Amino acid sequence: MIPKEVIEEIRYRCDIEDVIGSYVTLKRAGSNKNGLCPFHSEKTPSFTVFPATKSFYCFGCGAGGDVITFIQKVENLDYVAALEYLAARAGIAIPDDRAGRTAEKTVSRKRIYEMNLEAARFFRTCLFDPAIGGEGMRYLAERRAMPAAIIKRFGLGFAPNDFGMLTRHMRKAGYTEEELLAGFLCGRSQKTGKLFDLFRNRVMFPVLDTAGSIVAFGGRVMDDSKPKYLNSSDTPGFKKSRVLFGLNYAKNHCAEQMILCEGYMDAIAMHAAGFENAVATLGTAITPDHARLLARYTKRVIINYDSDEAGQKAANKAMKLLDEVGLEVRVLRLSGAKDADEYLRSFGADAFRGIIEQSRTAFDFKLDGVLSHFDVTQPEGKIRAAREVTRIIAETASGVERALYVEAAAAKLGISAEGLLNDVKRIRAKMVREIRQKQSRDLQLEARGFGDRINPDAAKNPAAASAEEAILGLLLLYPEHRKAVITGEVVLAGEDFLTAFGRRVFDAIAAMEQSEDGFVFSALGASFSPDEMGRIVQMQRTRAALQNNDRAVLRAAAEALRAERARANARNGGDWQSEIARRRAELQKKKSKSE
Repeated sequence: MIPKEVIEEIRYRCDIEDVIGSYVTLKRAGSNKNGLCPFHSEKTPSFTVFPATKSFYCFGCGAGGDVITFIQKVENLDYVAALEYLAARAGIAIPDDRAGRTAEKTVSRKRIYEMNLEAARFFRTCLFDPAIGGEGMRYLAERRAMPAAIIKRFGLGFAPNDFGMLTRHMRKAGYTEEELLAGFLCGRSQKTGKLFDLFRNRVMFPVLDTAGSIVAFGGRVMDDSKPKYLNSSDTPGFKKSRVLFGLNYAKNHCAEQMILCEGYMDAIAMHAAGFENAVATLGTAITPDHARLLARYTKRVIINYDSDEAGQKAANKAMKLLDEVGLEVRVLRLSGAKDADEYLRSFGADAFRGIIEQSRTAFDFKLDGVLSHFDVTQPEGKIRAAREVTRIIAETASGVERALYVEAAAAKLGISAEGLLNDVKRIRAKMVREIRQKQSRDLQLEARGFGDRINPDAAKNPAAASAEEAILGLLLLYPEHRKAVITGEVVLAGEDFLTAFGRRVFDAIAAMEQSEDGFVFSALGASFSPDEMGRIVQMQRTRAALQNNDRAVLRAAAEALRAERARANARNGGDWQSEIARRRAELQKKKSKSE
């Protein structure tokens, strides 16, 4: 375990405003700072940093915690790895005591990166050895027309057509079987139990993060065998939904716009042609995490997907996600080629630069798609096309944009703009009504605790859950309240809590308060997930917003919780007669007061 004083030093030296400010653009809002949440898509800031308590909370998605929790979520790290990340940033040495860590977590992110670097050197050596990688080099240099400088710049390599060549090399380099399996470099045979190379007879593409670490690999066959592409699965150091190929270079050339490609071959071809602001997803469709990552670096994204039907569907999804994070979106129209790589080899960089300048807006792309599916020279086709277009326009948030789109669509369809606008208003009114109804249902369910993944027991006893949250909020905020509970001045124990989550939080606070080091908020992260830390911060912030947080409030909440525990015990113990008598007495008491 990392000592609490080291955790506190890390938290103190890594100022939460500075750390979060390197990921999110923060603006002053009184004594706090606001910004767009990096954990869900939004256009209006709901993410707040509280410098006074060194914490953050998103009022939109419920993410919250301290600087350690933030790094856990944004970098996809466990608690200890997040501490190591921040310690390295602050220049703090962490005592080397890992005895308590599980076998699964002994493969650290740092070890994965070191292992990937060694594997990349192996693949590169194989590519430049004519006896081993001659076929791979011919494929890249001749069939794909890649210049030697680009092959070296992207660190491309070759995986030999051998089941154990990489495994033997990596074992000699000191890496264990468990590490090779965790890093997705090897698999284990179900028949023999022996390791085998996962990447074989493929040209290899190292995937780098923005810090320059090799986080994963992609491998492509040189013929028509399947699968054409093989990419690393998620590992302790890599999550494909959060990484973009080529961003390590593109981040220095994308302040105004970035080109989003469908695969790394297209992205490399773009860089080779001088378009150094190109990136690509890794064998997966674009995700909300990708969209938020792009929004960190650029203002506009030009979608450069294949011209086939699958590519156009993917472009539609990308447009929606990119719009949700506030990015301007444009779409390329490629004629005479199925993808950017083929277009560049056929027509050259100048021609491609021309189609970038002629790229269409997202609405123009969708409108052209609708018009291509219907015969708008006929009344029936015109009606069906108008239905599709009104739905698309109605989904647009900006009223100004909707008005402009109505004019453009009406002109192309040859119909009245007023009629089209009326249909848009009707559809949008219905959409807004349905959204409000859903929000109302969700709020009712949330108030009753249904669908609560963090504290599912809350739905069984809302009154107890409410009392627990009040108690925990007070204990998190005030040392004097923690002391009152520990000394017995306020009678309260873990057994009084009805929800498992509430009991866990209380027990953790009480145990820490009684320890030699005392209560350290950041140390809670060792026992609770980032999502659970978000709920803990929510309880803290909710309580802090109230004016009366004195001892009487704590005592009243504790008494209410013990009363709920007694009722639950009576129900569970079958003492229904006592429970009925208690309820009758309560009703009689209320009746007497009203009289």
